[in-house]
Amino acid sequence: MSSRPVSSRVGQTSDIALITEESIYGTVLVGGMIVASGPLKATSWETFLSVVGTVIVFWAAHMYAGAIARSGRSADGMGLGAAIRRSFRSSLGFLTSALLPCVILLLGATRVVPDTLAIWTALWLGVVILGVIGFRIFALRSESWLVRVLGSLGTAAFGLAMIVLKAVIH
Repeated sequence: MSSRPVSSRVGQTSDIALITEESIYGTVLVGGMIVASGPLKATSWETFLSVVGTVIVFWAAHMYAGAIARSGRSADGMGLGAAIRRSFRSSLGFLTSALLPCVILLLGATRVVPDTLAIWTALWLGVVILGVIGFRIFALRSESWLVRVLGSLGTAAFGLAMIVLKAVIH
């Protein structure tokens, strides 16, 4: 375990938005939506719309629930406005997790790449994103490369589970 405090190892504010449970949930949700589009033979465009719509609804529900929960029970008397702002900041990882896979899906939707390639690439990108998130999380906890790599692989395993589901369903 490192003797340096966690806060001194976080390089940028963007790191904080990336290393949240919401970013992991969001990435797995995106993968799940891509998998769910498979049996429907959805195009990249249809998959993109499904992913964006679902992520926005889940994000809004998560933010609403967080704001309501923070507002009513805060020991410091947090008002609803402050609770909404805090909930918004803490849930950014949910939105950012969908950005790169959606860009890939849009490449398929605009016929820059074939639909199948876009859909599979977006799904594999989720595995990579989860691996990076896992690596960063474990880098905050340990200076050991073995721990970082194992943590990265463990986190990426959720994305690999989506790949297996897609292969089985297809």
